[in-house]
Amino acid sequence: MLKVSKDACIGCGACQALVSDVFDIDDDGLAFIRENADIEKYIDDVNDAIDGCPTGAISMED
Repeated sequence: MLKVSKDACIGCGACQALVSDVFDIDDDGLAFIRENADIEKYIDDVNDAIDGCPTGAISMED
């Protein structure tokens, strides 16, 4: 399961820039996972977003 920690997110938008079909920014300026996002289709970009998140706010858990 893909998760974004709202406590760690600083809303830099890097994840959204990498894969806007999976990540978006909410009204508070923080990232979230789009409803019904096809994570497997974009898994390489999702992994890049996880690796590139400056605060480590994005994680993939089983």
